[in-house]
Amino acid sequence: MCALNAVRSPMAEAMAKHFFGKSIYVQSAGAKKGETDPFALAVLEEIGIDARKHRPKSIEELEEWEGLNFDLIVTLSPEAHHKALDLTRTTAAEVEYWPTADPSAVQGSREQVLDAYREVRDGLMRRIKARLRG
Repeated sequence: MCALNAVRSPMAEAMAKHFFGKSIYVQSAGAKKGETDPFALAVLEEIGIDARKHRPKSIEELEEWEGLNFDLIVTLSPEAHHKALDLTRTTAAEVEYWPTADPSAVQGSREQVLDAYREVRDGLMRRIKARLRG
């Protein structure tokens, strides 16, 4: 879960699904709903993951569709973390906060921006593999 379900959480969802397939159930959402970021899609494609079918959703939409029957909610932004903690008042899910910079805030050349997205991608990949392995 991140702020807009546009950059960080879609990247995390796509990687978790890629690495773990159907052995775990993963969905991403945002505290609010944004638009999928093309740079996030580009850096995922660099590692062989196609996330073009991702459609951003808010945590409220996910709750309506799925009922929030999750064992673990990983939050990547302060806004998402506060929202997840509010949810755990009525849901028995563990919440972990993985502070993750928003690469869309980086300015500079296209390559500098892509490097910021790659850094986020690679950091999330390491954490996902370490946390969900086993």
